[in-house]
Amino acid sequence: MTRTHTAVVTMALAALVSLTACGRAADPPGGDPFVRTFRTLKPTVVLFTMKIPSDDKKRKGDLDDAYGSGVIVASGKWGSQILTVQHVIDGAHNLRVTLDDKRSVPARVVASDAKSDIALVEIDVPNRPVAQLGASADLEAGTQIGVAGYPIPDEFDDEHLGTKTSLFAGRVSALRPDALELDVPVIPGESGGPVFDAQTGVVVGLAESRFDDEKAIGFGVPIEDAEKFLRGRLHSSS
Repeated sequence: MTRTHTAVVTMALAALVSLTACGRAADPPGGDPFVRTFRTLKPTVVLFTMKIPSDDKKRKGDLDDAYGSGVIVASGKWGSQILTVQHVIDGAHNLRVTLDDKRSVPARVVASDAKSDIALVEIDVPNRPVAQLGASADLEAGTQIGVAGYPIPDEFDDEHLGTKTSLFAGRVSALRPDALELDVPVIPGESGGPVFDAQTGVVVGLAESRFDDEKAIGFGVPIEDAEKFLRGRLHSSS
């Protein structure tokens, strides 16, 4: 290789290093925007644990362990209020909330509506981070979303894998009457957790259910239904 060729190669490598450095500098701080979005929302996601009447007719009167998820939508010196789906807390005994810092505290149902499948729960833990509610009407098929919650927490516990918020990434498959169709399965225990816009982090729905025959298709309650339910029920943030 001649000196001229060597100089050209050296200059090309220097330019490549410079471009790479510029590219790195231009990367958004914190890396993946979706990860940053979830990082902000994560402290608002909670786990519900409770006892509910057994479905087994042979064990009539017995209580079984049950689980669900929710998202904090109001908080202040007085405590915090959590939005979830009604079927999660239906018939619940000894209802408790586990926060992301692993604290487990008693909870009480403030209001619920079986028809819209929405409920509001309160805990005496003040000044918690609060999720921002958006609008599912602004979505369209193909919009990237995330679903956060606590799928089958008892199974993870049995395997000594700990209790952590799980995150699932997907898209809106269709906007249906009173429902968001998702390409993300809603796993038992995850119901009531937030469905959120992957770009903005605003909550656009609540994870609700899935088909029994096709578990890969999930459904969410549009956040507009929840906001109608919340009117006049949310505690002041002061």
